[in-house]
Amino acid sequence: MPQTRFTTPRDLLRYAVTRFNTAKLFFGHGSAEAFDEAAYLILHTLKLPLDKLEPFLDAKLLPEEVAAVLAVLERRSVERVPAAYLTNEGRLGSYNFYVDERVIVPRSFIAELIPNYFSPWVPDPEEIENVLELCTGSGCLAIMLADAFPNAHVDAVDISPDALAVAKRNVETYKLESKVTLIQSDLYQNVPAKKYDLIITNPPYVNSASMGKLPQEYLCEPQIALDGGSDGMDLVRKIVAGAAERLTEDGILMVEIGNEREFAEAAFGELGLTWLTTSAGDDMVFLLTADQLRM
Repeated sequence: MPQTRFTTPRDLLRYAVTRFNTAKLFFGHGSAEAFDEAAYLILHTLKLPLDKLEPFLDAKLLPEEVAAVLAVLERRSVERVPAAYLTNEGRLGSYNFYVDERVIVPRSFIAELIPNYFSPWVPDPEEIENVLELCTGSGCLAIMLADAFPNAHVDAVDISPDALAVAKRNVETYKLESKVTLIQSDLYQNVPAKKYDLIITNPPYVNSASMGKLPQEYLCEPQIALDGGSDGMDLVRKIVAGAAERLTEDGILMVEIGNEREFAEAAFGELGLTWLTTSAGDDMVFLLTADQLRM
């Protein structure tokens, strides 16, 4: 389509929404619908404030600006690349992280619980000294944890050196090098021999049947970070099994399992899982205390 047909962000926004809806794109990486994602991509590409669409809707664009926006919209529509990879930006809560195809796009219901310091399970946030975050990916949760708990040091683990390279960039951006240690490890394998007040993880948990039905956008992400085996619990079993010996006497384990509550209950229900309330309901994140894990 000739670029001369587009002269303003309003023109591009209308075109993008139609293009995205026609392509039946999946919006599960930050935006809820075509309009929101189109507005985000247009504003980001034009280097305009992301929260100020209205003042710029009828601004006249240079031909090269139109071309740049159309190139981004085309990749999103044809290649179905998640918007976060197009902008190298993943937002979680009030945080903004660098992301690329080496890590999954930041998304976590655990992130919603951090601002309240996991109350009431953590009576005094200042007493949290050691936190272990498994499957850290981009480092988003490790950074949020280190930022929230004033006296905590976070050991952030991932098996992927590529993911840890992205996490290192984010840790440095937030100037948390003294509070976050990145460790390449297959879960607990290379973790220091010390006790942790909290073990937090958002591991691969998608079951095999669901993996086969994922929208194309998810296929752009590292599959090792999504695939949890036949029932989604392959890594979760290892995490639960190894947690007791690494937790303090009053420590807790918190695990995000998305839509896999049925499989989690089948695997660990006898331990007495506590399901935490999130914006998506009470079946996304479970908690186990050190006492429960030592039974």
